[in-house]
Amino acid sequence: MSIRVPQEVLYYTLSPCSLGLLLLAASDKGVCALLLGDQENERELITELNRRFPHAKLQQDMTRKLDTWLQQILNWLNDPAQASEPPLDPHGTVFQQQVWQALRRIPCGQTRQYGELAKELGSHARAVANACARNPIALLVPCHRVVGSKGLTGYRWGLQRKAALLELERAQHANLTSPPLPHVQ
Repeated sequence: MSIRVPQEVLYYTLSPCSLGLLLLAASDKGVCALLLGDQENERELITELNRRFPHAKLQQDMTRKLDTWLQQILNWLNDPAQASEPPLDPHGTVFQQQVWQALRRIPCGQTRQYGELAKELGSHARAVANACARNPIALLVPCHRVVGSKGLTGYRWGLQRKAALLELERAQHANLTSPPLPHVQ
């Protein structure tokens, strides 16, 4: 007699955003995927979600249960330093989880080099880069904050998006740390 394990259900929704098209997928525990693509590539994002979660039952969110989390993410794109974040349910190996936790400790508006992160984790830069490339939760697990020793390097969602995200965070960070302008009478 075999024991049947219930299939995990992931709900997903798509939304246009300042970076193109965003696919948000979540389990009952939290966000497990936040994928980015071009407006015309909705099918590609759904295919990627299927590839990343081959044993899950994917169901489009027709009940709008993901609306609150989606709004939090869209708010994050407007003001990453101030936005609240939905709960996360990242799926990955133990090492990937360690890398993703380290990414979440990088403050908004700052970057780290792959080698620095690898040293912190007692690993190799290539292993850290591979874990970043497999990160299914763009933005909220900020792999865009990791750069190469010579500057911007690969980003699963495209170098233009990486540069735009880093610039957004730098601008927000500068606004938070700059003294207010003097009052003019």
